[in-house]
Parts: sequence; C-alpha cells; structure tokens
Amino acid sequence: MTTYTSDVAFSSAVKEQQERFGSRESYARMEQGRGWQVAIDAGLAAFIAARDSFYMATASADGQPYIQHRGGPAGFLKVLGPTTLGFADFVGNRQYISVGNLTENDRVSVFLMDYANRQRVKVWGRARVVEDDAALMEQLMVEGYAATPERAIVIEVEAWDVNCPQHITPRFTREAVDEEVEALRQRVAELEAENVAIRSARAAD
Repeated sequence: MTTYTSDVAFSSAVKEQQERFGSRESYARMEQGRGWQVAIDAGLAAFIAARDSFYMATASADGQPYIQHRGGPAGFLKVLGPTTLGFADFVGNRQYISVGNLTENDRVSVFLMDYANRQRVKVWGRARVVEDDAALMEQLMVEGYAATPERAIVIEVEAWDVNCPQHITPRFTREAVDEEVEALRQRVAELEAENVAIRSARAAD
C-alpha cells in the first residue's frame, strides 16, 4: 500500500471521515501531487526564526493528550538540520508533563502561529530529550536571554504543512503596536508644528 507524508495525520479513520464529508478526493490529489513536505525549506526556516512562541502537543503512552505553550525570544526554536528542530527547555512550573510524555511516547505536533499576518504552520515529528550536552545547549541558547535551561528538546520532522488563514483573528505584539503608535505620534507632532507655522504666517500678514 502506498503511503504518503500526510499519513502521519491522515489515518484510515481520518480518511473515512474525509470520504464521508466529501473532502477525500481533493486530499487524494494533494497526496499524489506535491503532498506535505518533510525537509525544512528557506521559507519555513524564516517563518520559524520570526516566532517567539509555539504550541507543542505530546501524549502519554495511553494516549492522554497535552498541549504546552513554549515562549522565548524570536528564533528560540532553531533549525538544526534539513529535517531537525531544537529548543532549550527553560525552567518553568516544574510539572514536567511534556518531558514525562516523551519518555514513553516520542510523537509530537508543533503549531506555529503568526497572528499578525494570519499564517500558521503545523509540524509533525518525533522528539527526544537531551541532557548534559553543553555543545547543543550553547547552540540553542539565545544570547542575552535571562532564562535557565534544564535540557534540550530535539524534534525530527516527519511532515509539515501550511494551514489556511481562515478564522485567524489578527493579533499584534506590544512592540509592533508601540512602533505604529510612535509613528503616529511623530506624524501628529509634524502636523502640529506645521499648523503653528501656518498660524504664525497668517498672523504676520
């Protein structure tokens, strides 16, 4: 039986539902065409480098799912190779749910969001926890970021896909809003100065 990259998500049960609701034919064409990608291309690498957070899903051995938000400076999720991602696991609330799940089930799904531009990328893969690897940790740390790393998490990508922008509400970072507000303040100051000059010129006539 032919297998496709998207089979990491499109199980037999999923395909049955696609057939039931009328989308199987279009996804079959996608599978037989370009399909989902595995290698991290320049576009995906740039998208990842601009992200300051992502969501990572893991599951226990018996299938209990868990989603965790990961945050840090833009680019803290790093491309380590053609199909490899990694990030430093910083000290947090010390529940260790994701780390515990990965000891018995290495499957992960990563969801990367660009709310401002209404873009999202889904990544499927297998992850491993790496401890006591100073060279790897040095590669993953972001200079100047005040956080304590406990370990590294490395993800071997099995598939990735770009989602449609439908239903994504645009949201903006404080920095982006501050930049726009500052530009408006400068423009207002310019117009006020122009207005004062016009009034002065008229008064002098």
